[in-house]
Amino acid sequence: MRRTTGTRLGRGLGALIATATAAVGLAATPAAATPAAPVAGQTIQPGQTCTAADLGTRHPIIKSAEVAPTITHFKGWYVTQGSTGTQSVNTNVTETISVSVGLNGTVQGSFAVEALGSVGASLGLNVQVNYTQTSSTSKSISWNFFQPGYYGLYEGTKKVTGTYGSLNCNRSDAGGLKWTEGPDTGSYTTFTTLEEGAVRCEDKVPANSIMAKAQGLLDCGSPAATAKHAAGPVPSAKADQAKHDADNAATAAKATQNTKAAKAAPRAALDCQSAVYRIDVPGKPLNWSAPLLANDGIRLRESNFFSAHLDNWRLCNVTERNGVIEASLWNWGNGGCATIPANIANQEQAYLTTATCGEDDLQRFYIYRDVPGSSKIGLQNKYTGSMMGHDRYADGELIRQYSSGRQDGTGTYSLTGV
Repeated sequence: MRRTTGTRLGRGLGALIATATAAVGLAATPAAATPAAPVAGQTIQPGQTCTAADLGTRHPIIKSAEVAPTITHFKGWYVTQGSTGTQSVNTNVTETISVSVGLNGTVQGSFAVEALGSVGASLGLNVQVNYTQTSSTSKSISWNFFQPGYYGLYEGTKKVTGTYGSLNCNRSDAGGLKWTEGPDTGSYTTFTTLEEGAVRCEDKVPANSIMAKAQGLLDCGSPAATAKHAAGPVPSAKADQAKHDADNAATAAKATQNTKAAKAAPRAALDCQSAVYRIDVPGKPLNWSAPLLANDGIRLRESNFFSAHLDNWRLCNVTERNGVIEASLWNWGNGGCATIPANIANQEQAYLTTATCGEDDLQRFYIYRDVPGSSKIGLQNKYTGSMMGHDRYADGELIRQYSSGRQDGTGTYSLTGV
């Protein structure tokens, strides 16, 4: 383990001045997309004052949003003069949409729900804010056909995608604590209420609507659409191609996620600051203590003669951007680095533990600081974006991740020099 002999972090934490956070506008969206507007009624805004109790919390900020009509089920259907009236048509899946926030392919924790709620408010749409997905199996749609013709039977929705950032409490170079945009960002997907319908080639429909999207899947002008045809299903090459494209995109996304999860983290050559710290609960005797056993987690313990340096931490490979420190937390007692276990990293309240130090974002933490002269901090995992905290103040209580942090202030700690 190599230690630096230059600037000590003990002095650096008190002397570093946060640089101004760059203002980030909404990301550009395609011409056909609907851009996100400022969120009406959002209580937390960049630049607003926060307190030391907020150091361990975060809130979402929506950076971009795109709204695209999407058809989830479709079937071309020919109605003859003798087959008008109500019919039940078994439609085929064209695309499956899952609600997700961040890297996990699902919705975990209050931060995700708050983010999706902000999306809906900014767009004036009623979007899904909990994990769900459209049906991945064929679906029967009943429709009353009043006149003969070539129809597209569909179920569709408005698919909403975009990116988000997070607002974190941190010291400001203007003085005091302010809500500023943190380093972590991610993407989201959700959708609006599903609608069913039927549309013909000759129907006049609103542009960029779900009905217009379904009409685009009809092979209007093809022999199948214009010639005399028996009542019943009509193949649609456009619908088949749309399903093929959607399947390919979903397969590619899953392969990318699996490849990323399978990569082993190489052992890191840490450059650790010489200063040693305890991570305390402010004003109280309990602090972070690393586990002796591999299957245990970091817990709140009181330091004593038998602590064996398990309560001693160094900050390693330290960088700083826009006033936010990024570091690995190396434990003197067991030689491991603080991390969220990879197999539960997507879970709200996953526990913090230590593992062999490696080049791994699960072992990297953003540190948000109180005003100069104060040792109070908040800690955020770089990979998951979640804040560190504990459920209750008690000896042996595990340190866990909370997507929005602990709103009661139990995610604020003190970095106390030993």
